Amino acid sequence: MNKKLVALCSLFCVMFLFSGCGGNVTSLEAASREASNYEISAVLNYDEKTLQAVEKIKYNNTSNADLTELKLHLYPNAFREDVTKFKAVSETQKSRAYPNGFSEGSINVLSTKINAQNVNFIIDGDDKNILAIPFEQSLKSGGWVELEICFELEIPNCNHRFGYGDNTLNLGNWYPIACVFEDGNFVTDGYSPNGDPFYSEVANYVVNISYPSNLVLASTGELIDETTQGSTTSATYSAKAVRDFAMVFSDDFEVVKSVVGSTTIEYFYYDDENSAKNLQTAVDALNTFNTMIGVYPYNYLRVVKADFLQGGMEYPMLVYISDDVDVLSEFQNVIIHEIAHQWWYGVVGNNECEYAWIDEGLAEYSTALFYDLNPSYGKSSEDVLGSALSSYLLFCDVYREIYDEFDTSMNRNIHKFNTETEYVYLTYVKGVLMFDSIADIIGENKMQKVLKNFYNNNAFEIVKPADLIESFESVTHKKLANYIMSWLDGSVVFEELS
Repeated sequence: MNKKLVALCSLFCVMFLFSGCGGNVTSLEAASREASNYEISAVLNYDEKTLQAVEKIKYNNTSNADLTELKLHLYPNAFREDVTKFKAVSETQKSRAYPNGFSEGSINVLSTKINAQNVNFIIDGDDKNILAIPFEQSLKSGGWVELEICFELEIPNCNHRFGYGDNTLNLGNWYPIACVFEDGNFVTDGYSPNGDPFYSEVANYVVNISYPSNLVLASTGELIDETTQGSTTSATYSAKAVRDFAMVFSDDFEVVKSVVGSTTIEYFYYDDENSAKNLQTAVDALNTFNTMIGVYPYNYLRVVKADFLQGGMEYPMLVYISDDVDVLSEFQNVIIHEIAHQWWYGVVGNNECEYAWIDEGLAEYSTALFYDLNPSYGKSSEDVLGSALSSYLLFCDVYREIYDEFDTSMNRNIHKFNTETEYVYLTYVKGVLMFDSIADIIGENKMQKVLKNFYNNNAFEIVKPADLIESFESVTHKKLANYIMSWLDGSVVFEELS
């Protein structure tokens, strides 16, 4: 074991420190009390593009079952050269993801402990994508256990959630994170080039990261301590009741900021003559969704321009915006969409592998409504939705020519979509059309009430389609289940909508 990692393991003693929200107990604070706790202490070797870390997890078994083991995702192993099933990058995207040729990334688990005692672990899954830690004694429902995992990362030269490019080093989905346990099993879906193949419960984090002091860090959480000695900076961030924890580093970042209510918005950018406009878009999005859906519960929101092959990516309190998006209106649209995800998936969670249409459809629909409330952007929801319908119908015509049996169902695992294009049209595009169609039936005022009801009743929880249907029916007092299911199972007739 590397000497630095040995020292890190032996000296790891970060105490949990959480920033207070003040005042009365909030739903965020209530959620954080039952949530598992993650402490991570890490050292980034920027020159070698490696990271060494110790992770302590105080895990709460919130299920109704007694557990004989804990399973955790090892997402960085999707960037290994020998991956066969759960690949992070499709063949069609390889040249964009790896402009300098293929570069391997991985996570190597070095040791595990339970309650400070060394224990064996198993690297499981089709592509070494699952860490299993058996318990000597079953963990009772409602019980807590303390685990420690020492690991190291190899960071690929890849313009992706996890990887580095010419301008940024991105640490998204970079550490072992507990699989959700439901219906008697851990949910172990692997990485996919389609969509956002992630699913996690809210947890509390304290992350201490040491890195070269010439870099600027954009991170999930609130900075609670920072020191610089020589050429090294050590920063500690904390976050309550978030589903993930991401970081982006760059020696090119400039930062502009603004404040909306109790939330500080920061825009980290490089080569952007429209930085003030893009920051204002983030301000407008936060203001709009605070009113439209419900108040954003965190004190910080960071919008980060990054080397990233897709348009954008949402993480708690932090969103990537790809520097490949070079048209201002499109860049701003990505900002709005990714900030909408702070409500849909960030606060109200869902299984993005099984029900991607929930968070993507709601984020797209919220983005469409944004334009009606912000006319200075020069478009309306009618423009957005009209374009979505015509492009979807064209997509269906083309796909019927290719496939004898064209599946238009939305309720399916992301691994069951044939292509990324099919995934996008049946989650984003068909998703926004479905919500607009429902709004036509129930009226815009009722639709606004449904969004608020769904958000307030399910904040920090995990939802399934039945929960969304329940919100629609309880607010409208209409039986909408069959109509919604006709969209989800693919039986809705689109020609009647055009």
